[in-house]
Amino acid sequence: MDQVQKPAVRRAVCPGSYDPITLGHLDVITRAAGLFDEVLVAVGINPDKRGRFTGAERVQLITESCRELPNVAAIEFTGLLVDLCVDREIGTIVKGVRTAADSTYEFPMAQMNRRLKGIDTILVPSAPEWSFVSSSLVREIAGHGGDVTPFVPQPVAERLA
Repeated sequence: MDQVQKPAVRRAVCPGSYDPITLGHLDVITRAAGLFDEVLVAVGINPDKRGRFTGAERVQLITESCRELPNVAAIEFTGLLVDLCVDREIGTIVKGVRTAADSTYEFPMAQMNRRLKGIDTILVPSAPEWSFVSSSLVREIAGHGGDVTPFVPQPVAERLA
C-alpha cells in the first residue's frame, strides 16, 4: 500500500532590529503567520549599535505582542541571516516594505540571499495605515514624551511610558 507523503513544514523568518516592534511589524508578522506553518521573528543584534532595548528585551516584547499567534516564536541572532535560515531549515524570508525606497534596498539583498544559499524572499507591502510608522520615529516620539500607543503593541507602549 502506498503511503501518503506529508507536505514539508513551511517555515519563514521575519528578520529585523525591532527596536521596538511596531504595529506595522506586527501586521507583517501576522500575515506571514497566516501563510506559513512556523514563523521565526529573528531579532538582529549588531554589537556596534546600542539600541533602546536590549536584544533580550526585544525578544520578550515580540513574544508578548505575538502571544495570540501560536506559530510565531522570536529569537536573537548575529551573523548572516541566510546561515540562520540554513541552520533552522527555513526556506523563506518575509520582509515588510513601506516605500519604493525600501524595495530598492531589499531587492538586491533578496537576490544575494537567493544566490548565497537558495533562500527565497517575499516582500510584503505594508498596510497603508502603517506605511509611515518606523521604530526610529516611535523612539523619537517616546523620547519627547509623546503618545506612541497608536503605533505600537500594548506591551511596547507600557515599556515606553
